[in-house]
Amino acid sequence: MWELVQNTGHAMTEYLLIALSRWRPVLEILILTVGIYYAFRFVRGTRGAPVVTGFLVVLLAFVLVTFLLKLQVLQYLLVSFSTFFALSLLVLFQPELRRMLAELGNLPLFSTAHEQRENIEVIIQTVERLADVRIGALIAIEQSIQLQEATESGIAVDCEATPEMLETIFFPNNAIHDGGVIIKGDRIALAACIFPLTQRQDLNKSLGTRHRAALGLTEETDAVVVVVSEETGAISYAYKGQLVRGVTSEELRSFLTTMLVTPARSRNWLGWLRSLTTRRVKVAPEVVVAKTEAVPTPTTTTTTTTTSIVK
Repeated sequence: MWELVQNTGHAMTEYLLIALSRWRPVLEILILTVGIYYAFRFVRGTRGAPVVTGFLVVLLAFVLVTFLLKLQVLQYLLVSFSTFFALSLLVLFQPELRRMLAELGNLPLFSTAHEQRENIEVIIQTVERLADVRIGALIAIEQSIQLQEATESGIAVDCEATPEMLETIFFPNNAIHDGGVIIKGDRIALAACIFPLTQRQDLNKSLGTRHRAALGLTEETDAVVVVVSEETGAISYAYKGQLVRGVTSEELRSFLTTMLVTPARSRNWLGWLRSLTTRRVKVAPEVVVAKTEAVPTPTTTTTTTTTSIVK
């Protein structure tokens, strides 16, 4: 009986080893494919992109010539100096690597609900102060889609997001007060950004450039955009091409908490991924001119975008 159990155990072990040996190459190829794809996606549009392109072109040409012509000395040098090539990559792309690690640390997986609520309070305090003195503002909160790809320009700020800093940026006659601000996690990434304007024709004529820019950006990305009207001081927010105007600070806080704070139950990888695919937000109609007004539902939406400096 004991020998039968041992033989069964050995057979199952061998079967598992064979299965793993068959799936291991597929898993390795999948990991490499995903890693290379996200590496190129991260580098694309940055200052290091031309350097990466040039380096890869030279390296591939050198490898092809060396192995096709069977140049033994060059092959030996290529293998011998592979370690130095890796070190040179670390030196050349040190700023990009630092930015990548910083963005990785800003993922919702690594931030606590307390930190996320603190980031929300910074935005709430900012819009309250700006609304009181009727200073216009356009704040885009980046989520999974990089907003730098959807904007035409912007000035790199890369500082901690505080109400005082945001007020300084949007203060009239400031050199960078025109345009929008992009916030990543708890930091202000870019200022004076030109967001794409929506092309919808069914909007209320009272909507200014800020509100149209907020709609245009949220039509192309998953960002949450908060707007403060310069004329009335009214607070609005936009998400997924939908705009809600004239909200209070408590309503804005509730919406941002629903959108940005990770539920406490989603502490593991599976729960976090599930929350990304199942999270939904109930919003008002496409454009709400006032809380009590009803606006007809639009029938068509165009995808062509234009840009304009937000003033």
